[in-house]
Amino acid sequence: MQKIFFLFFINVPCLLILFPVLAADIKVETENVEKLPQVISDIPDLNQIELPSTNAELLTQPSLILEPVSQAETEPDSTEDEADISIEVIGEQDTLPQSTPVYVIEQEEIKKQGASSVADVLKKLPGFAINDVGPGADIHTGTYYRGFSINQSVFLINGRQINTNINNYHGGTDLNSIPVEAIDRVELYSGAASALYGSSAFGGVVNIITKEGYGKPKLTGTIEFGSLSTNNQQVSYGGASGAVKYNFSFERFFTDNRYRVPVGAANRDAQGFLFNADTATSTYFGSIGVDLDRRNSLNLDITKLSSRRGLVYFGFPLQRDRLDHDGLNAGLSWKTRLGNGENSILTTTLGYNQDYFSTYGPTVFQGQEYYRTGVLDTQQFTARVDHDWRLTPNNKLRWGLDLKNTDLNGDVFSSSPNRIGNNETEDRSVFTTALFAVNTLNISDNFLIDLGLRQNFDGQFGNYLNPSVGLRYAVSPNIAVRGSWTGGQRNPGLDQLYVYDTVHGWEPNPDLQPETGSSWTAGIDINFSENLTGQFTYFGSSLSNRLGVIAARWTNIGLVDTNGLEAALRLQIASGWSTFVNYTYTDAQIKSGTESGLQLGLIPYSVAQAGIGYQNAGWQANLYVTYNSGSRRATFTRPGDKITDFTPSFFNLDFSARVPVTRNLGLLVYLENLLDEQYERVNRTYSPGFTFRLGLTAEL
Repeated sequence: MQKIFFLFFINVPCLLILFPVLAADIKVETENVEKLPQVISDIPDLNQIELPSTNAELLTQPSLILEPVSQAETEPDSTEDEADISIEVIGEQDTLPQSTPVYVIEQEEIKKQGASSVADVLKKLPGFAINDVGPGADIHTGTYYRGFSINQSVFLINGRQINTNINNYHGGTDLNSIPVEAIDRVELYSGAASALYGSSAFGGVVNIITKEGYGKPKLTGTIEFGSLSTNNQQVSYGGASGAVKYNFSFERFFTDNRYRVPVGAANRDAQGFLFNADTATSTYFGSIGVDLDRRNSLNLDITKLSSRRGLVYFGFPLQRDRLDHDGLNAGLSWKTRLGNGENSILTTTLGYNQDYFSTYGPTVFQGQEYYRTGVLDTQQFTARVDHDWRLTPNNKLRWGLDLKNTDLNGDVFSSSPNRIGNNETEDRSVFTTALFAVNTLNISDNFLIDLGLRQNFDGQFGNYLNPSVGLRYAVSPNIAVRGSWTGGQRNPGLDQLYVYDTVHGWEPNPDLQPETGSSWTAGIDINFSENLTGQFTYFGSSLSNRLGVIAARWTNIGLVDTNGLEAALRLQIASGWSTFVNYTYTDAQIKSGTESGLQLGLIPYSVAQAGIGYQNAGWQANLYVTYNSGSRRATFTRPGDKITDFTPSFFNLDFSARVPVTRNLGLLVYLENLLDEQYERVNRTYSPGFTFRLGLTAEL
């Protein structure tokens, strides 16, 4: 069967002939379709979709793109509304499969939240449980989406993958790597989109779209100071001159994260304070775009990260290891419009990504203190050809080619007698290729199907095929049902296969097998009224050969089945007022091994967020509520602790406001944890209680 699909992908001319023939056999009255503003048979780009609640400037939560609702509405008659969505960005709104929901959080909402990292931006989106952001957080506590870890989702910048082939905690994707001031919006999608961006997207795909200059040159800046010695400076300068567009951003963030924690807390020093939790990052971003002519454009963007932080972990005695992370990401893309108008767009992208992680600190053996260090230095070169082609009004094909070469240098050293034998330098590389295609067929005005295939060629684990399928049916102008299924494979990282982890004492395992399985969704989108919309999604997955550590060695630990529910409601109360409610339930159950029947560690069963916001004449006020049911303490070292123990649930209340001082100057206020509850965030890592930030934002 795989040979048949393989030939299907290789024979591209046959592929392009096949789909028009299929479309010709489908009898659809296209004349009527053309009269409708946005109907299912004419899949719009995301920037063409409009909703009262989606486009509301005062919305205090990520926008939800609800295709069936927008299709039923009339075209906007306000030129002012059109101007609100005309801001140009490097990554144009993606032409994605329509069978799964797309969540979008815009720049305006990012500012309202006072986000200092991408993790901050994502934490209020449905499906996410993010433990490693905020005061006292540590990279060991994790970022999870629908029960999957950060390495089991795909992260993109302007459609270009930034995940590396590193799976160690200390080498995972760093969501601080892009300055928030440079972000225009963040998109979250799943289902058939995994065929476009990678077989490892069990959880989903997060695409970070950065700003591109437009209009007159403009300088914007923000400076903030607050509790825990926090200070944050952001500045951005962008504009356009003729055919050239540019944007440059910088962000510097520091917090000492030193505050009192209760007895039993992770990394509590002799004075009762959280120890070694300080964080300092500097990020730089620059982009230049050139419109060569009406059909061709070039864009170059570069991101540089420098991060220094202490590690908390969950072990005792005090964790004193430090983590240095330096990253560089660059991408050059060429977009050309083929044929007539927008029916055929070819995008070619070249990318480079380097991540340098250095973890170092003391270790104690038989009462004597020694020193250890571990370095993971990864370089990736990528190339992508992506052709978005509307073959007929009812048939769209998106297909292309991905190439990626990954080089890893692992250098570990310890002076401890019990680890000297593991000192080594490893140089490893792997080359991967993938052919992908997603075809969207509009069977009728109300019914569409997404069919996706991704044929992978991996230098380490051979060839494998990942199919996907999705459908959407509009029951009525205000109700649509949808579903998707996708198969996936995530290969072990080169570090897990070959590099000894001298910090944790974990041994590599060259016999590791890939994690394989599938994920699926089923849902309904409802437009209850003009100002109230809702999305309800059941999600599930089954993942075999999940990777973990047993007896200090990486191994395949078995099967994990996940089932869950996402619910998202948006209400535009009145002019100037808006509100939202999100709820996510995740049951990620281990099905084999010594922990069979238990929930995966660090993943809460329930997470809920709600908010209400008001904005008028430059004034803003936003109130956010968060509930977390608590998660299992997967790592324990204290006598009496059990692997079945859960952290207590907690409830959190945050407030943000902007007070206009002048037309271009505003006062920012962020009050976090208003109830002053020092709850256990995760696995004996505690919040500091009430904190605040005050700042000024200016635009010139």
